Amino acid sequence: MRLPNPLRESLTGGKFCHVVELVASRISREARHLDTAAQLARIPGVVAGSITSYAGGSPGHDPIRVGTAARARGLTPNIHLTCVSRNRSELRRALEDLHALDIENVFALTGDYPQGAPSVFDLDSVALVSLIQEMRQGGMPFWIAVAVSPFKYTEPDCVYQYIKLEKKFAAGADWAITQVGWDVRKLRELQQYLRERGIQKPILGNVYVLNKRAAEKMAKSEPPGCWVSQELLERVQAESKAADGGEAARLERAARMVAVLRGLGYAGAYIGGTHKAEHIRWIIKRGEALAPKWEEYAEELTYGMKGGFYMYESTPSPPQPLKGRARVIDYLGRTFTPTVVPKGSSLQRLFTRFFGWIDRRPFLARSLERAEVALKAPMFGCKSCGNCVLIHMENVCPQTCPKQIRNGPCGGTNNGQCEVIPDQKCIWVGVYERAKAANELEQLKVYIPPPDRSLQGTSAWINYFLNRDSRPEKPAPPPAAQERPLSHQKSSVG
Repeated sequence: MRLPNPLRESLTGGKFCHVVELVASRISREARHLDTAAQLARIPGVVAGSITSYAGGSPGHDPIRVGTAARARGLTPNIHLTCVSRNRSELRRALEDLHALDIENVFALTGDYPQGAPSVFDLDSVALVSLIQEMRQGGMPFWIAVAVSPFKYTEPDCVYQYIKLEKKFAAGADWAITQVGWDVRKLRELQQYLRERGIQKPILGNVYVLNKRAAEKMAKSEPPGCWVSQELLERVQAESKAADGGEAARLERAARMVAVLRGLGYAGAYIGGTHKAEHIRWIIKRGEALAPKWEEYAEELTYGMKGGFYMYESTPSPPQPLKGRARVIDYLGRTFTPTVVPKGSSLQRLFTRFFGWIDRRPFLARSLERAEVALKAPMFGCKSCGNCVLIHMENVCPQTCPKQIRNGPCGGTNNGQCEVIPDQKCIWVGVYERAKAANELEQLKVYIPPPDRSLQGTSAWINYFLNRDSRPEKPAPPPAAQERPLSHQKSSVG
């Protein structure tokens, strides 16, 4: 018998609800988090506690363990499941554990890059949603949440966030939560984008109780993806000089944001920045009381970026034709790729026999792989993954992304710069610009499955013609199948 799920019931029933983020940080004892959960469970309007994992890149308590204990204290858990340092087999096992514990709510995230040692991201958030959907079709009734960051102020960052959200919904996501930010114009923009495309999914707006310390960090994009403008930062700093340290002002701001979300038609509020039950209770009641005046507060809570890009207000930049080296790379990428060979043609059959012959001779297969890398590494940054998807990414290699994401930028991009390497341009800016130049933006909505990691260090041409690789029309095999190494491959990564 399935347990009640107030979160699912509220969102499917169209009832405005509140979810409270419970940061299961190791700084606090687990018992304290559970005491907080028990208090939150008694607040009317709170339908779930969202249990974090790797918040800001730092590991915390096991969210599944904390979530299970929180449910025993009356709080329905929404478990954050990130792709940080876990391969798809480990993610599958985590989902099986959740199902065995009768926990339905999963927040599917790529995750912030972990602090310290480099990490491998075997899947991205879109691929994780696809995995959860596959398990749901197998009888595990998960309710899938995803993130979206509308607070992006360059055209590639902004548009790609929305494209990626579409991909998440297409993969099976049921609802979404916005990233931390204070810009009602952007909240309207997100709604309009989805409405124009006929996407009717519940969206919760993020309501963060912003203190001075958090504002100063978020103004520097810490954690990645959070948005605090200079104007808002200065206001919070001024408020912090009050006798109460700015507490009354930040609670009032949070309540007004809840009221605005109600007025805009959002499905609910995702409240973070405080675990105090008395604060949450006050914000909810105050938000209800202020709801009739929400339009009055909407302008006040528009802390955008001056001169920043707004999809329905700014003039998009005209497509820029590729020049010089970029044009050469584009030509080579579109010309010297297996996909140029017509499917089902006699030429394809010839290539299949030819590469099959090479594959049976390890020395030749290895030599071909080395030749491919020698050609592709200088131009595309090839890392010899064996699952080449350059043609689906406008000839930008996903392996050059520190997170090796294949379905759009993470939420941590900052004005086109990489979350992990701030002085490096996000690779997805290049993908967007090339697609726009070629009038192929719709192609960016194609789901690119995760690579078959067992093919690392092997020839992408052989793998394509022998139908081994993972690509949009042919997803990767199950994890168990990847554990069978090929005789001439390098060790698997991820």
